[in-house]
Order: sequence, then structure tokens, then C-alpha cells
Amino acid sequence: MSHPRLKPGQYLILALVALCAPLGDSCLARGMSELPAISLAHPLVLLAAVFTPWIAAGIALLIAFFACYLTALSWADLTYVLPTTAFGYVLIALLGRFWLHEYVSPYRWAGILLITLGVGFVARGPSRTENPDRGESSASGQSTKELAG
Repeated sequence: MSHPRLKPGQYLILALVALCAPLGDSCLARGMSELPAISLAHPLVLLAAVFTPWIAAGIALLIAFFACYLTALSWADLTYVLPTTAFGYVLIALLGRFWLHEYVSPYRWAGILLITLGVGFVARGPSRTENPDRGESSASGQSTKELAG
């Protein structure tokens, strides 16, 4: 059975899902590294941190991630979209190592490789699975109940 292909705009949304979260998290880390330690006991200091440039950029990127994530979930299964976010582990490691100058151990690189291989397996499947019990549409537009009967 053939599965409908994703449209270019849908690939763009998935790319933004994969990019916005790690970029946003990296911006947050960069911004917080420039500030002294913050405690929840001092909420005004925490609120002031939100308005620093790197943290504000991180928050904006995470909002963009969430908007793209919701958009992707409107036309693809969670089990297809969520692994897209796993690609963020690769980006986080690269950003952490080369932009934030953090040490990434060989064990972390090995774990990232395993995650990436798993994402590859998921990406080969359909973006939306069909549930014959609910009469959901097939790739040809006919419901599975119509095809069966």
C-alpha cells in the first residue's frame, strides 16, 4: 500500500521542529551562563533574566518550535513527529561543543549516534497511520471501510 508523500511545506515544518528547540535551548544556556546563579526564592531576578537578549531569543525560538510542533501534529502521528525532535540531540551536542565550548564525552556521542539511527528507522515509515476500525481514509481518499466492502 502506498502512503501519501509529505508536501514541501510539511518538510519545512518538520525541519523547523528539529531546529528551533535545540537553537532555543542553546540560546537559553548561553544567556544563563552570563548571569549569576538564580534561585526560585528570588522571582524578580528570574523575571529580569527573561528580558536579556539571549534568553529572549531562546524563548522566541521555543515558542516557534511549539507552534511548528502543533502544526505537524495536525497532519502526522505523534510517533512520526516526536522522533523528529530527537535530531535535536545531534544539534545540541554540536552547539554545546562548538558554540558553548562544553565537553561532550564519547559515551554521549555514541548515544546520539544510536538515537539518530532510530530516527532513521521511524522516518522511513508513513507520517499518518490508518485505523481500519475507525474508517480512516487511505492514500486513495477512500475510507478503509469502503475499500473492505
